[in-house]
Amino acid sequence: MLKIGEFSKLSHLTVKALRFYEKKGLLLPTGADAKTGYRFYETEKLEEAAKIKRLRQLGFSISEIQALLLHADGNEMLQKKAQALKMQKADIERSLLVIQHILEERDMKYQAVEKNIPGCIVYYSEVKVENFGEMMEIIPSLGEECLRLNPDIRCLKPDYEFCEYLDGYHKEKNIKIRHSQAVDRMGAESERIRFRTISPVKVLSIYHKGGYDSIGEAYAFLFQYAEKNGYQKAGLPRECYIDGIWNKESEEDWLTEIQLPIV
Repeated sequence: MLKIGEFSKLSHLTVKALRFYEKKGLLLPTGADAKTGYRFYETEKLEEAAKIKRLRQLGFSISEIQALLLHADGNEMLQKKAQALKMQKADIERSLLVIQHILEERDMKYQAVEKNIPGCIVYYSEVKVENFGEMMEIIPSLGEECLRLNPDIRCLKPDYEFCEYLDGYHKEKNIKIRHSQAVDRMGAESERIRFRTISPVKVLSIYHKGGYDSIGEAYAFLFQYAEKNGYQKAGLPRECYIDGIWNKESEEDWLTEIQLPIV
């Protein structure tokens, strides 16, 4: 028979832990001294202690350990825990890849982050523009047309407006774009103004500071980052114009967010 202090040393469990496990009915002492109340443990209890310690190290809760000890066949619970640990491992490996990428690219001007974009109603227009400069002139006119058709419609807050390129490859002229703006409800339509509901989506997001003539660098970084970190493209990239010719005098102060839908 071992006193609780001796049992604590041999089992590598603190006296506090032994008292806690006794209270929970996990590891009961063999007996106690009638006068002093000191607990005694048989050496066979060391095997029970080792099993409990091992399960705790694997992340099992007290209630889960109680269930495992009560049932000789705990395969289902162990398999569920194994699956959960595999998922944690995948998440940890993904995080390590991102950290490694940040360490390797600390001097880069782009930083990619994951974002969840909620579903919403948008008015949208599919138009052709002569060049990128003309696009910035057409977009305000689309908003004005939507408001003429729907004077009471409101843009969502925070604002969510984006453009997608529909040609399937890069073009400098005669570019087909789809401009979308999140609004609070469906409305009247015209030849250029349409409404639709877009689904929630996860995106990789980066911010590009400066003019649009160098935005190709941002796209190159984003697609390389996605490929390197195991993301799969799930839709057309979205350009969100935060600051531009309409509110900034210097092209250096223009700010564009690029969002790549992913799975």
